[in-house]
Amino acid sequence: MEEKLTKKLDALATRTIDLHNRDYLLTWERSPDELHATLLAADVLRDLYLSGRRTRLFDGGLAVSNFRDNSTRTRFSFASAASLLGLSTQDLDESRSQIAHGETVRETANMISFLSEVIGIRDYIFLGEGHKYMVEVGAALDDGYRAGVLPQRPAVINLQCDLDHPTQSLADLMHLQQVFGSLEALRGRKIAMTWAHSPSYGKPLSVPQGIITLMTRFGMNVVLAHPEGYDLVPDTLELAGKFARQSGGSFAVTHDLAAAFRDAHVVYPKSWAPYRVMQERTRLLRGGENEQLAALEKECLAQNLRCRDWECTEKLMATTRGDRPVIAGEDSRNAKQALYMHCLPADITDVTCKVGEVSASVFERYRLATYREASYKPFIIAAMIVLTRFAKPAEALRTLAAGGGMRRGGDSHPRA
Repeated sequence: MEEKLTKKLDALATRTIDLHNRDYLLTWERSPDELHATLLAADVLRDLYLSGRRTRLFDGGLAVSNFRDNSTRTRFSFASAASLLGLSTQDLDESRSQIAHGETVRETANMISFLSEVIGIRDYIFLGEGHKYMVEVGAALDDGYRAGVLPQRPAVINLQCDLDHPTQSLADLMHLQQVFGSLEALRGRKIAMTWAHSPSYGKPLSVPQGIITLMTRFGMNVVLAHPEGYDLVPDTLELAGKFARQSGGSFAVTHDLAAAFRDAHVVYPKSWAPYRVMQERTRLLRGGENEQLAALEKECLAQNLRCRDWECTEKLMATTRGDRPVIAGEDSRNAKQALYMHCLPADITDVTCKVGEVSASVFERYRLATYREASYKPFIIAAMIVLTRFAKPAEALRTLAAGGGMRRGGDSHPRA
């Protein structure tokens, strides 16, 4: 354990990281070294936690969460990450703040930041607005810090915006790293990021966009599959193609679900709304055009229903290839097929809906694997906090590893 931990810390120390007093917003803005550093820091924190050792790098301070949209996993992951590092979490409920009385973004950002270390924001409802809002908050923090109003410049962490979901995609990447044994082992493996039917509309584009722009950076052969008309933001497609060329992987788009699943090592069936629909939805929401919004929703649900055969089924899974180690607690027969992934909650046919993204039998076989996939998110968020708050994150984490002391009486959990 100690030797492995030392190697990870040594590897982290070699990475060039330019994140101190900055924000962690889009994975495609981060260098390869910074992405590797995020995974290494998350892995070190997970090692320390699972061995029962102390992980508190802060002796007080606030982690402010601003969830402008609903959340379960990310909300609790952010709170868990803050607690892991010794920060207290305070939720910014905009309905109970002075924002309702016209308080500006610039003012709010400074008022919540006097003793804060990090601000986590989730904002994905309005296409073209979520990332823009996070950048605006960051600019306000820069202004307050430069003027000496703020004693420190808190980091803004993207907990999901309209463009990207970095805490999810990096947790997914960490899951793949653990399942296949290393990041290098992902090179040349096929991952199918596919649209899947949902009885709801308006689901964000950020998860598929996050997957195609991140996995292409690690040499994977990424196939994006969706019915005609369910396009993503064009810039993210260009980025995925560029990253694939740089890494030696590949990126392709198809409207054939069966072709996407064929010989895949990983499948990620997930519903999202068409890019142009999300553009129109944003326009109607801004304008308060409720009747037109209802008509758009009806039209989109009908369009979804016409594509209800876009479902992850046993028949499709049988065409994939496993070629991977067995996950702890998994039936060995599972490993003969692709790893099924989902950001959760999944629309499960005949369980949570009549016709969904995935059949009940497929989901049940991979249910615990999807829970494990989600379990990496608190450590990814904690790693983002460490990289943005400490000028020398490897040294900060090394003090924890060398400091001794148990978190809870010395009990530990077997490493999953």
